[in-house]
Amino acid sequence: MRRALLVHAALAAGLLIGLTPAVHAQAASAPAASNTAKATFAGGCFWCVESDFDKVEGVLSTTSGYIGGKTTKPTYEQVSTNRTGHAEAVEIAFDPAKVSYEQLLEHYWRSIDPTVKDRQFCDVGHSYRTAIFTHGPAQAQAAQASKEALQKNKPFKEPIVTEIVPATAFYPAETYHQDYYTKNPVRYRYYRTSCGRDARLKQLWGDQAVQH
Repeated sequence: MRRALLVHAALAAGLLIGLTPAVHAQAASAPAASNTAKATFAGGCFWCVESDFDKVEGVLSTTSGYIGGKTTKPTYEQVSTNRTGHAEAVEIAFDPAKVSYEQLLEHYWRSIDPTVKDRQFCDVGHSYRTAIFTHGPAQAQAAQASKEALQKNKPFKEPIVTEIVPATAFYPAETYHQDYYTKNPVRYRYYRTSCGRDARLKQLWGDQAVQH
């Protein structure tokens, strides 16, 4: 099921012409600096995940893309059929001296609904699942510890169903998806509000919810 049925596709379709290539899309293929680490999170609509993490001090860049599937270099149209196995996700480059991976995990949990499978807010389908794609044993251990701690202290009754899996090939999304919230603020705000993301986060997390 495509994002918000036809809402998201309609908003994005009009942006294919006359766009400047996104910096984030270019950065995804550049070699990482020695003081840069990488985190990859799936939290439903990657427009929203980008927006939520770009505000975190120590985050250097965010790139929307697709991960966890079987198709090489998938397109948005392919992923949105929920047949390629990919999740919409965001690859985050961050400075560990300014923000730790554990802090990013805390921010991640409070920016998603971890109680539902193959869905986030109004977006339904396997491509909208929540998942932490770990880069190495240290991240896997940290993510599992964070999830176990959250199970004990979460402010809601439902179990957490978010996956923790090793990262596979990440494919940057099309240029018009990168930095969508800054290039199209009115359309983005309409989508985010109509999808009920912030209302549900407030319901789940209360004052702990990531503020948009």
